[in-house]
Amino acid sequence: MLLGLRTLIVHVRPEQLDAAKTWYTGFAGVAPYFDQPFYVGFNVGGFELGLHPEGVTGPGGTVAYWGTADIASELARVTELGATVVEPIQDVGGDIKVATVADPFGNHIGLIQNPHFDASAVK
Repeated sequence: MLLGLRTLIVHVRPEQLDAAKTWYTGFAGVAPYFDQPFYVGFNVGGFELGLHPEGVTGPGGTVAYWGTADIASELARVTELGATVVEPIQDVGGDIKVATVADPFGNHIGLIQNPHFDASAVK
């Protein structure tokens, strides 16, 4: 049984780790709680965002969606940080809206505004 999003690992090239740490600090709005050359971890609302300086960077087959109460404002904020819109805001039904951006390192990140998601159920 899936319990919900817990961790998103973003792969960056080792020489990009410092730039990625700076960018994701702005994106997440929090500083890393774990900062080592082999892994940088952020606690974002009880979820793990990890930067891993190994593996394949860029778009893959999976997009993790990060919740927001106002997708238009959040999309504007992250594009100001240097993200590029991959898929603009779309209403997918039931007042749920999604968008996808690429971070400056080519990784895809989803944004979702879902008024039906009960954040109090997150454990």
